[in-house]
Amino acid sequence: MDRKPLIQRKTGISYKTEEKTVLRGFDVRELANAGYTFIDGLYILFQGRIPAENERAMLDYEVAEFLEHSMSPSAAAAIGVMNGHPMLPAAVGASIATFGGAHGPGAQHGYMMKKYLDRAVLEHKTVEQVAVECVDEYMDAGRAVMGMGQPQHLDGDPRAEPTHLKQEEIGVVGVYLKFQRALEKRFYARRFAEGRSYVAVNMIGAGNTALSDMGFSPNAAWTIGCVTRGYSCSCHALFTLKKGRAWGASRNEPMVQMLDLSMIKYIGPEDREVPLQSEREAYAMNELKTGEFKKWVI
Repeated sequence: MDRKPLIQRKTGISYKTEEKTVLRGFDVRELANAGYTFIDGLYILFQGRIPAENERAMLDYEVAEFLEHSMSPSAAAAIGVMNGHPMLPAAVGASIATFGGAHGPGAQHGYMMKKYLDRAVLEHKTVEQVAVECVDEYMDAGRAVMGMGQPQHLDGDPRAEPTHLKQEEIGVVGVYLKFQRALEKRFYARRFAEGRSYVAVNMIGAGNTALSDMGFSPNAAWTIGCVTRGYSCSCHALFTLKKGRAWGASRNEPMVQMLDLSMIKYIGPEDREVPLQSEREAYAMNELKTGEFKKWVI
């Protein structure tokens, strides 16, 4: 009797035989022998086709820019987890798990652009009109406009505008760049009119725009960011494992925190004495009365 496989699923990505491994219809050995690179393979994986030269160049440029960003949440997570000496993938996984609503929120920016560009088609509006609506609706609701602002580069992410310019230079220009440029124009106008400080486009706003114009979905763009930064974070973890001590401490050094306290400002309660058990009830009632504790509730 024939036995069915335990897992029955479909994939459009790859298959292998004893002679070859096939990626989206291409033999990976033949791709390598023909001079195709990792960037080409990445493009083929997500798009199912070999990229044109300008598409390959744009993806290559963006991956190089996004590879490293020093002490971002992802790098800090890799270092922190590796201090406990788990298996290496745990540190790399922790680093990528930091990508979300504030750090590397690629999918959110992509879906925002798609939502308003779909509106332009349905409501017969121009790209510029829906870009204005996007900014106004977000700002009027007190929400951050995705793709704008970077907490570590207050005068603007030095990678972002060059990414726009590179996209224009090599000719990977489409409706997404047009929308993003119009969005930035409206965003700056609103902030200046309200007397607020300058906030520039960030790498998500610039990088996702290029990826979107190359046909990558919001989730695919987010994934490419995760894959790229994963290489860098693995190096942070390996450096910590090779050069550091567990918890970053040593018998020859004074008591330290895993992260230097100069990096984290303590703003909690001042030092206080622990009440005796006989004083516990009165102490608790007094705290409830003063309400001082409320500022520390999380």
